[in-house]
Amino acid sequence: MDGVYNVSTVRVFTLGAFSDTVNHRVTVFSLTSLCYCMILFVNVPLIMIIILDENLHEPMYILLCVCCINGLYGTTGFYPKFLFDLLSSSQVVSYGGCLCQAFVIYSFVCSDTSILTVMAYDRYLAICWPLRYRSVMTKKRLSQLVCFSWLTPFCIFSVNILLTTRLTLCGTNIQRLFCVNWLIVKLACPGMDTFVNDAFAMTTLSVYTCHWFFVVWTYVYIVKTCVKSKKDREKFMQTCVPHLISLVTLFVIVVSDLMHMRFTSEDLPQSFQNFATIAVLFFPPIMNPLLYGFKLNKIHCRILTLVHMRQK
Repeated sequence: MDGVYNVSTVRVFTLGAFSDTVNHRVTVFSLTSLCYCMILFVNVPLIMIIILDENLHEPMYILLCVCCINGLYGTTGFYPKFLFDLLSSSQVVSYGGCLCQAFVIYSFVCSDTSILTVMAYDRYLAICWPLRYRSVMTKKRLSQLVCFSWLTPFCIFSVNILLTTRLTLCGTNIQRLFCVNWLIVKLACPGMDTFVNDAFAMTTLSVYTCHWFFVVWTYVYIVKTCVKSKKDREKFMQTCVPHLISLVTLFVIVVSDLMHMRFTSEDLPQSFQNFATIAVLFFPPIMNPLLYGFKLNKIHCRILTLVHMRQK
């Protein structure tokens, strides 16, 4: 866009990835509404079951509850606005609203990574150090780990957003279905120093890369332990397999999106680019409660009990 803008004159951003949905708005709106309702339907009951059932007030279930709450937090930052944009003649978002949405979605993804990392640590203690599990994974320790999972991304991305607000912008078009902080930084005017933004972004990436290395380290020891014991192998299949599926899904989606955002050719169909963009806001929030709900015996039995009571 011609002309020079700065943060005092840029009032709105245009979300430029909606061009492919213009002729299919009703269909996309219907499918998206169905997806969002499914996310609410599978997450809210599971959260309520875990909160209300004292038998489920154990670290593994509490962490699952936190994971589901985080899924609702992240999807709420995208779906209502996306559905509204599908019905609008123009897809725009205010400067403040764009920064807020970028913060919510980024912090959701990183909180999900942190929570799954804490769950890996919990499984490592439960399988590799069962006699010390209760003394190490206390309520206080669990509370600290949950706070770490949420507060660390919030603090990191608060700094990211603050660094973005200092930039003078020379464009208003974001070629995405939602706001992305890195794309806002790319709108900075030529000559603007974005080194600090890039350096902090790389630091953030390094922090969460360390999370993934820690997860790999825990699973190396978990697998070593499970090879020696049939009982541990059963525990692995019941509690670790859903966790591994969640981890692998999140890792593949996030890495694919990062590669797509930074390196993929713009010649790819817009519909494919849009799918790659919103995958992280659909698959993890809907898979996690389904995986654990069917795999973990206590939750599975509780759900069946509630269904049986309703039938009566």
